[in-house]
Amino acid sequence: MAWEMPLFNVTFEQGEDLSGAGVLYKFVKLDPNGRVVVCTGATDKPVGILQESSNGATVGLSVIVMMAGISKVQGDADLAIGDFIGTSADGQADAKTPGTDTTEYVVGRVLKDNSAAGGYATVAFSCLNIGRGA
Repeated sequence: MAWEMPLFNVTFEQGEDLSGAGVLYKFVKLDPNGRVVVCTGATDKPVGILQESSNGATVGLSVIVMMAGISKVQGDADLAIGDFIGTSADGQADAKTPGTDTTEYVVGRVLKDNSAAGGYATVAFSCLNIGRGA
C-alpha cells in the first residue's frame, strides 16, 4: 500500500480539467499562465504531483500539488524500489537512468514499488530544484 508524508503542498489554479480520478497522483507542470496541467512529455519539467483534484472542469479552479515530500504516484510501468523517477509522456512516474536519460528530469526515487503499470508507488521526491539525468 502506498503512503504519503507531505513536506510542501501548494494550491494552484488548474489550466485544464483536473476533476477526474484518473489525474490524481500524476506529475503536473506549469502552463504559460502559471496554472497546472498534466505533464505530456518525458522531457517536461514537473512542478509536483497532483494530490487533490478540482470540483469541475472550469479553468482556474483550485487544486493541491505536492512539490516535495513522500507521495503516492501512478507508475507508467512496474517500478522497482530504488528506481530514479521522473515524468512519462502521460504524467505517470517513469524510471530514469542517469547518464542515459540526459534530456529528462530526475525528481526522486521509489521507496515502495507499484507491482504493475498504472498502480501506485511510494516515492520520495522534490520538484523544487530538479536536474536532468546527466
